[in-house]
Amino acid sequence: MTTKIKLIIGSLELFAELSESSSAKKLISLLPIEFNMSRWGDEYYGDCGIKVDLSPDARDIMEKGELAVWPAGNALCIFFGPTPASRGDEPRAVSPVNPIGKLIGDYEALKKLGRSIKVRIEILK
Repeated sequence: MTTKIKLIIGSLELFAELSESSSAKKLISLLPIEFNMSRWGDEYYGDCGIKVDLSPDARDIMEKGELAVWPAGNALCIFFGPTPASRGDEPRAVSPVNPIGKLIGDYEALKKLGRSIKVRIEILK
């Protein structure tokens, strides 16, 4: 069964479904959590203290709206468009990341946010 989470960025609330991967379960074990994220193109990433190994399904080409854990930076990543590493329109991580879930619904508001954000993530009840 997937776990639903809520991401709170100021007055903005976004929702996501997490997979049952070991990286997703590790993130769930840390919730609720609040941390800062930086913007890199149309990706936010931030060190949330998660420590995982690179998973067998790790990849660098992502889908818009996808969430991933970047083991090299102990970071959560939110992909919502092209990054400086992209070739064309696809979101691309700087190095392979572990996919853990996907945003639900409209997340276009992320494009209007600044270079750094503070996010709170909680399990949706």
